[in-house]
Amino acid sequence: MATSQLTASSISANCFVSFDGLRSSSSSSVKTLSFAPTLSKRAFRGLVVKAATVVAPKYTSLKPLGDRVLVKIKVPEEKTIGGILLPTTAQTKPQGGEVVAVGEGRTIGKTKVDISLKTGSQVVYSKYAGTEVEFDGSSHLILKEDDIVGLLDTDDVKDMKPLNDRVLIKVAEAEEKTAGGLLLTEATKEKPSIGTVIAVGPGPLDEEGNRKPLSVSPGNTVLYSKYAGNDFKGSDGSDYIALRASDIMAVLS
Repeated sequence: MATSQLTASSISANCFVSFDGLRSSSSSSVKTLSFAPTLSKRAFRGLVVKAATVVAPKYTSLKPLGDRVLVKIKVPEEKTIGGILLPTTAQTKPQGGEVVAVGEGRTIGKTKVDISLKTGSQVVYSKYAGTEVEFDGSSHLILKEDDIVGLLDTDDVKDMKPLNDRVLIKVAEAEEKTAGGLLLTEATKEKPSIGTVIAVGPGPLDEEGNRKPLSVSPGNTVLYSKYAGNDFKGSDGSDYIALRASDIMAVLS
């Protein structure tokens, strides 16, 4: 009887199968496909596998509790801008949707703080936040208000309005050449950790429920932690990142 085996190293950090280092072996009874280990332990710590919870049709309403928010996930694009039909495997999972229900808020110290989001708001959220739920025939996400990155009423990420302690940064373009003048290919260009602040949130809440303004402002050039935040591609082709103010390490001048 023929069997096939896929080792754990064949799963990449984005949950796609990687075909680097493919080896095959066979005998009269067993055929094995294995993959050479190409990932570090760090890559596996970022591995996230989630399955949606299906809510039975007999339940007609879903009310989030506390500081949680129910978001209806935006349907992924089925075609490119040029009109090319995308297969399911190539469709980008959205990081945005519409707020359809909110909880009653939370208590900080002795202060009751309501959720600032309203139903109907178009939001962007952290990539791996919340719990996915199939409800009323659509995909939804239940997540904490603090996992909402910002409000976005258009299709262009540069128009995002960050929430709480989030900051929207336009990433500086990668260097085209080395210091010695060698031309770099796209694969060898190092991802920059420097950019220009486009917009900032109102700041986090203190113990009395008051907002603490952030220490950076639009127009600042900043150095930020390399693996922080959520990456986005703007309509003009520029790269943007939304991250917490605590992930910004320095202001450059």
